[in-house]
Amino acid sequence: MHDIDEPAPTTADTASASGSGSEAGAGTGSDPASDSLDALVGSWLSVPEAAQRQGVPMGTVRNQLKDRLLVAVRRGPNNAISIPEVFVTGDGPRPELRGTIIVLGDGGMDDEEIVRWLFTAQEALPADGTPMGSLLAGHKTEIRRRAMETAF
Repeated sequence: MHDIDEPAPTTADTASASGSGSEAGAGTGSDPASDSLDALVGSWLSVPEAAQRQGVPMGTVRNQLKDRLLVAVRRGPNNAISIPEVFVTGDGPRPELRGTIIVLGDGGMDDEEIVRWLFTAQEALPADGTPMGSLLAGHKTEIRRRAMETAF
């Protein structure tokens, strides 16, 4: 992730991150990479929305991003930080995410690539066929194994 306080160029910066959980298809269509990421992820949260969901200050969410408890991409006309909605619960970031995020990041993936990997269907995965769906279904070991194969 780039410095949280400065806009950073990314291929995913055409969809709006305003409102409560921006929906898929919110892209303007000017960037196919962004539109395809929106189609994969579905709903997004801004930093203030993630903070509100957890009942914590926005600085806590920024620290969660810095500490790799969460990953985000910059999207929309304001290049705003956007977090996939499913990553955040009322209790905080999903704990099953962190190890997978670290493995993929250590393997050289940036945040956008990590998000794309988590939401892209893979052969023979349970649940909805995506690593994220499999993590939510309790298949953390299998997803970490696949993450290590992908990253290294």
